[in-house]
Amino acid sequence: MARDPETIQREIEKTRDALAANLDVLSDRANPKRLVDSGKESVQAKLADPKIKYGLIAVGALVAFALLRKLFR
Repeated sequence: MARDPETIQREIEKTRDALAANLDVLSDRANPKRLVDSGKESVQAKLADPKIKYGLIAVGALVAFALLRKLFR
């Protein structure tokens, strides 16, 4: 069954609009600045957790102690 050219044209325009919207969403998701900002926020949120924060401080103190001990031996 043949379709009339106007119907085909409307379908093409509708598909083109949907494709443009999808490309806009994908370009927003894949934006490097957005990815970097998201990563920074994630790391800062994890470091704000007292368990992790104080654990890293303890590890840093142990490493500093080991280095100082090795230097003065």
